[in-house]
Amino acid sequence: MTLKLSGRIKPLFRIGIQTVCPFSNHARSSTAARALCISSHGLRKPLSDWGVSSPFREPNIVSYGKGDCFRRSFFQFRVSPSHQPSEDEERSFQQSLRSCNSSQEVFNLLCSLEILSDTMAAAALHRVADFEQNGHSLQNPSVLDNDTIRCLCFQLEQEYGQLTDAGLSSALLACTRLFLDPWSTLMVRLVSENQRRLEGGKMKVGQLCTIGEAMLAVEGPGCVILHQVLEEIQKQESADWNVADAVSVYKLLQDSAADDAYYTDLMNAVQSHSLHDVSELDPAMVSVLLNKLVTVDKHKDNFKPVVINLCKQAVRHLPQFTDKELTLVLGALIHFGHSDDYLVEAMEKYVPTVGFTAHPETVAKVMQFFSRRNIWCPPVFDAVAESFVYRADEYSASQVTRQIMAFGKLGYLPPNAGNMFKKVEEILHTRFLQFKPRTLLNLLHACTLVQRFPVNFVSRVFTRDFIQQLQENGRDQFVQAQLTQLYMTLRLECPFYKGPHLLQKHQVKSFSLPGRSLETSVDAKLHGFVVAGLTKLLGSCLYFGSGVLTPYCYTLDVEIKLDTEGQVLHVHENTGVKKRIALCIDGKSRFAANARQLLGKEIIKQRHLRILGYEVVQIPYYEIEELPNMSSVVKYLHQKIFST
Repeated sequence: MTLKLSGRIKPLFRIGIQTVCPFSNHARSSTAARALCISSHGLRKPLSDWGVSSPFREPNIVSYGKGDCFRRSFFQFRVSPSHQPSEDEERSFQQSLRSCNSSQEVFNLLCSLEILSDTMAAAALHRVADFEQNGHSLQNPSVLDNDTIRCLCFQLEQEYGQLTDAGLSSALLACTRLFLDPWSTLMVRLVSENQRRLEGGKMKVGQLCTIGEAMLAVEGPGCVILHQVLEEIQKQESADWNVADAVSVYKLLQDSAADDAYYTDLMNAVQSHSLHDVSELDPAMVSVLLNKLVTVDKHKDNFKPVVINLCKQAVRHLPQFTDKELTLVLGALIHFGHSDDYLVEAMEKYVPTVGFTAHPETVAKVMQFFSRRNIWCPPVFDAVAESFVYRADEYSASQVTRQIMAFGKLGYLPPNAGNMFKKVEEILHTRFLQFKPRTLLNLLHACTLVQRFPVNFVSRVFTRDFIQQLQENGRDQFVQAQLTQLYMTLRLECPFYKGPHLLQKHQVKSFSLPGRSLETSVDAKLHGFVVAGLTKLLGSCLYFGSGVLTPYCYTLDVEIKLDTEGQVLHVHENTGVKKRIALCIDGKSRFAANARQLLGKEIIKQRHLRILGYEVVQIPYYEIEELPNMSSVVKYLHQKIFST
């Protein structure tokens, strides 16, 4: 990359073209090309592929000339590298940027200023990129034709040698995010100046990471400058890093696919210093860092200690988070699978106070968090259920579904369950087409977990067209299991149902599936303890079956058969069976994480087994764990199973 780029700089500067000042009607000639080139193809190919014979369409070129073109323009702002705004000015500008809701508002903000620093100018470009980036291109490329942004880029192009290190590196990254052509004069000057200063060895770690991120966008992981950046970071004194620096370095290592063995010391420095200074972070930074960790930590465990500390800070900052910040925090905690009692306690107090005012996505994310972490929290559930009745029309189909799924997952019915599910039915009637097939199936299945039966809508679910839509991306066993249980629920609990049937080819034979499952696997240690006790109680393991798959898709932890006189039959005996006893050996994973409440999928299983004629005997872990020895286990099982 270094040789390729430096080989192209001089010829590029010697091109003589006719230039037109965008802020004047006067054409001028220039001996240097000052081109701001906009490529609609993005910057995802190496620079070596951007030659004269490039297969890409030639970008549109807008050229600027020297002289006093800005003095004749109506723009009053001027980028001054020597201008160092005060902390109050910088804070005020950043707040104004964050409050902008479109690129045009950013342009208006710039035009309201007389002078701004290079870092402020780069921040403005980043904010435009926030609005306009759409994958690997701009959703509205014409935004770069705006006179304000052209003026800003022209000034950066002219002042590149005087820019501060922070402004220079940030401006380069902003230009890559706006997909400016890598061979435009602006980009070439920014890259060459960054490389010159990089070789000087005086840039800070945050600025180095910014350059590395920009060069990743331009040339990809094999970029020479990127490896120079990593070499320079290794020379830095890691004791001076803060959490943001550590995260940036880690992200660079991940994205650049750097040799882990070669950069072992750098990785160790990242890990050791990520835990420092967390207590000094404000709410916005806690949110930003957690969200950034989601994007860089592919294994979900490299930054677990940092996540734990940030979660503790989130508890302290909970009332100060904006809706967006809280949404990002909860999303990150879901990603890392982390929560703690203090956070739950804080949310138990906070969520009921904002249930009617929080952003719909925030409310949905709150419920999704409790659902994913299996947290039983009636105060939060009741508050959300109450606000749902009044705010349901504000929620999207996905937000409605995530809230109801939480109630189903935890098996909880709020006091106003009647009104809440009536509202759900109204939404399905009026906005049925807004629900994607899998979203709709998740919603209807969640309703059945808490004994709310969507009979009026199931007739559309069991149709051939709907099932084909569900299987557009291939057959999913979990989806088939949901369909099967939904159909079984209607047959068992809604005998009046006369709608379409679910064809056998779309049904599963077992609800126990690898990965996601409608049944929780039995705890092996607890199961072995109970089996040992049963063997002593009944005299042999031949008088009970383990892991018995029933014709109704459910798997029994233990099954015991009795004849008409109440005698225990041999495990393989199928004639003369009067009663079947299903032992549910319920380990911790079948309960809420913070309460002795069975999860919704375990409740529906036991409910269905009873309807099917089984006598269900629940053996919860917390009762077994209290027993001191095997003789007490045998006595406990005898009382549980043969109480009559």
